[in-house]
Amino acid sequence: MTDRAFRNLDNLRASASTARVLNLLRVSHEHGRTDGWRAAPLFENSTLNRCLVIKHRLRRNEIDAFRVRRYVATKIILPIDGSDLRVGGRYIFVDQVGFDAMLEQALGIGPSHPDRKILALIDELPSLDPFLLREQLRRNGHAPDPCYFNVSEADLMRMSDFVASEITPLVDLSIGPDADLAAENPVARLTAKIMSNSAGEDMSALGQTLMLRPEEYEEGVFCWKGFLYYKWALQTITGDIGWVVDSVRRVKPRGRVDTEQHVAIDRAKEQVRRRILITCEATADMLRVYDDAFRGLTREGRPTAFRDFLRDAPILFARLGERLGAIQHIVSFWKYRMTGDRSAPGAEELLDLLADFETSLSGRERPDVLALAA
Repeated sequence: MTDRAFRNLDNLRASASTARVLNLLRVSHEHGRTDGWRAAPLFENSTLNRCLVIKHRLRRNEIDAFRVRRYVATKIILPIDGSDLRVGGRYIFVDQVGFDAMLEQALGIGPSHPDRKILALIDELPSLDPFLLREQLRRNGHAPDPCYFNVSEADLMRMSDFVASEITPLVDLSIGPDADLAAENPVARLTAKIMSNSAGEDMSALGQTLMLRPEEYEEGVFCWKGFLYYKWALQTITGDIGWVVDSVRRVKPRGRVDTEQHVAIDRAKEQVRRRILITCEATADMLRVYDDAFRGLTREGRPTAFRDFLRDAPILFARLGERLGAIQHIVSFWKYRMTGDRSAPGAEELLDLLADFETSLSGRERPDVLALAA
């Protein structure tokens, strides 16, 4: 299929969200000459390794393209001209009817090709945030270069102040709260190190304090950045979550609604509201595991608590990312559909939306992984 007007792909590149878009074309432009990008690509196929991967909420006319009913799909866009995205691109959905034939015809990728497995792993995820994606691939034996898991520049800029405030207690512990911060700005330096892909020598003292081997230390810093990212992400959408919960309660379908639809809508609205709140609570509880460990390091003189947390963090990553991904999907699409001059959805569309949201949250509200912190 060809999509020449996908809301202007050039605009998509400029405003990409790490939770919704994986812009491999940009990764290739920024890192294509590095040894890591060439030696450990995300996809073996060079064209696929320069595509755009998008978590796409299916329109009504797209749902029938799948054998199994679903509401969100993984959209692969192959730009027609990588130097000018305004030209548009060809696109296919992962696992749509005839997907394997389309993939083999367009890219020469057969059902047994390694890239086919990677696409399936990506399709399983509720979002494309870099930490969740990396963990999904890692636990399935695939380790692309770190350049594929960068947080977007826009998110980095918004996140930096938050991270600086979070790590100030660690800086105070290291140099004392009364040090002249303006002279060397150690908070800014440590923030930059945490947000980069490599811990660097400036943080080697922390690794020694935590008694971590070099490989554990590098992995630990990545996990630390991941939890800071998730904590920031939840904080940035907290107000929107309250609005969505209230809006779901108040929404009324447009047009004629029969008694059976009324009952189904009321049940679905209550289920979605309940699951959003429980999922948010479970997510906050998981983040408190990190807060307790960091407080043990910076306030209570227990560095082993933070070390143990960093070692266990990958186990928590997948569930935490899935929960936040589901919440972010609900918030972003509900805002898109219910704001501006758009008319209220009809009964059938509203039931579809609520079913999508309920499915996204299903099984993700249980705080089962919190037992790891016990």
